[in-house]
Amino acid sequence: MKKKRLISKIIYHVLVCGFGLIMIYPLIWMVMSSFKETNTIFATAGSLIPEKFILENYANGWKGFGNVSFAAFFRNSLFISIIATIGTVISSALAAFGFSRCHFKGRKFLFAAMLVTMMLPAQVLMIPQYLWYQKLGWVGTYIPLIVPYFFAIQGFFVYLMINFIDGIPKELDEAAKIDGCSYYSIFARIIFPLIKPALVTAGIFSFMWRWDDFLSALLYVNDSAKYPVSLALKLFCDPGSSSDYGAMFAMATLSVLPAVIIFIFFQRYLVEGIATSGLKG
Repeated sequence: MKKKRLISKIIYHVLVCGFGLIMIYPLIWMVMSSFKETNTIFATAGSLIPEKFILENYANGWKGFGNVSFAAFFRNSLFISIIATIGTVISSALAAFGFSRCHFKGRKFLFAAMLVTMMLPAQVLMIPQYLWYQKLGWVGTYIPLIVPYFFAIQGFFVYLMINFIDGIPKELDEAAKIDGCSYYSIFARIIFPLIKPALVTAGIFSFMWRWDDFLSALLYVNDSAKYPVSLALKLFCDPGSSSDYGAMFAMATLSVLPAVIIFIFFQRYLVEGIATSGLKG
């Protein structure tokens, strides 16, 4: 029995490691290609290790385009991602508190409507949203990429926090009411501090989604100086002339770093938020 368990564990770990390597191989290939000369990247695509390590791709990519360095694109992405994430976390927490603790007419209908929005593909809403933002004069600015997220438009985060708040004993609310706390005080002093893991989980996912958002930036940002990183990377590919794939892979490698750093520092809260909300749901 011990031998069978040992063999099964070995097979399990070999399969998991092999599958993980297959999943991460494209990322490794991109990082390694950023150290290759541009004209040799696809000629030596089958070789992972560069024959000669070079750093010129990072220098060339960081220069950017049209006197706009790639640092400006990173600042644009950070501004959009951070502000939109703050709006998402705060508005989702407020909406989740309302669904979980406040009883009002139409609550079940609104909750069902929120669940339905989670099933709608973003492409379905693309055209009506664009026409709406165009009439408001928002096209060409960052407003469509930031302001909507202050109104809890992502049902996934609301649902995540609802499950988390439902697991907090209601006796705490009742004790706070006896002490004279209003709903606003209960949320600010009791609920909000206790759902920190769910807030961090929502913040990480929201930041990563906003950081990687290519389609929304392509629709609403038409000034190259305002491009976020996700949209600026495409400038390295010019169908009419030669494309600098080395610089593109170098900047793509740097663009992955913020998400990796955030995940490393907040991994504990991320795992706790997902696991705990799953148990309470």
